[in-house]
Amino acid sequence: MEPALHTSERAESDLTLRVVRAAAEAVIGHADELTALDQAIGDGDHGINMKRGLEAVLADLPQLQDKPLGEMLKAIGMKLVMKVGGASGPLYGTLALELGKHMPATPSRGDLAAAFAAAIEAVKARGKSDLAQKTMLDVLAPVQAKLAEGADLCAIKAEALRAAEATRPIQALRGRASFLGERSIGHVDPGARSAALFVAAICDTLEG
Repeated sequence: MEPALHTSERAESDLTLRVVRAAAEAVIGHADELTALDQAIGDGDHGINMKRGLEAVLADLPQLQDKPLGEMLKAIGMKLVMKVGGASGPLYGTLALELGKHMPATPSRGDLAAAFAAAIEAVKARGKSDLAQKTMLDVLAPVQAKLAEGADLCAIKAEALRAAEATRPIQALRGRASFLGERSIGHVDPGARSAALFVAAICDTLEG
């Protein structure tokens, strides 16, 4: 029985690494798009900052592969805090750190939904923000709701992409974009877009 257990653990670890790699590469591959979105309503560096942080995460993957899921997520969160500049580093870092705190080694869908909900509350507190303020929360919250209600991966991915696009008509109430007032209307929020890219890549990888 022992070799089979090790094989199962290795398979889970390999899947986790594939998910992390795919999510990071998806956002890195859209760095120019994210920067262009941020140039319209923010500091203009979201893509650059995310790319730098996620490349650092990818470089650390060989050292992370043997960690339990929760510890891996915490390590990723710390790396994002240290390497991603602007507001995105603390926010995405908090998301990963809180997921790590609440995630068991082999999570069920219910475990994942509960950990995700706790992480979203931590991001709200960190950013002093809430839904409908044109932030990454406008993607994370509806995705968590889909996850909790039992939606399949295709529906969760579609919800993430829809929710990012739905930030276009919202007036920003938090972050640098809020300084523009009504002029922030008509642009997709870059943080919402990067969150949707993460979710879409994770769903695609899990669906195989």
